[in-house]
Amino acid sequence: MREYTPYQKGVIRRYYEHGDTIALQNLGEIVSDLYLAEGEAAKKRLWKRAAAALAKLGAPKPRVEKILAAKDLAGLAALVSDLEKK
Repeated sequence: MREYTPYQKGVIRRYYEHGDTIALQNLGEIVSDLYLAEGEAAKKRLWKRAAAALAKLGAPKPRVEKILAAKDLAGLAALVSDLEKK
């Protein structure tokens, strides 16, 4: 088992304390990447990442399912905006 310095322990603790903020920022980047994506393979990969990020954030399941089923990019952006407001 690895021993961490007090400084390293603090960095690790702060990372996990702000995990939801990091996940939300990651989701925002995914939305931006989806707007710019070209090719079905890239879009499919990004939608998978978006689904995983939404699950991690605990977003409202019915709304998420509707957005993912329709591949509604505007709806995804609106959901990210709503999550940021909370």
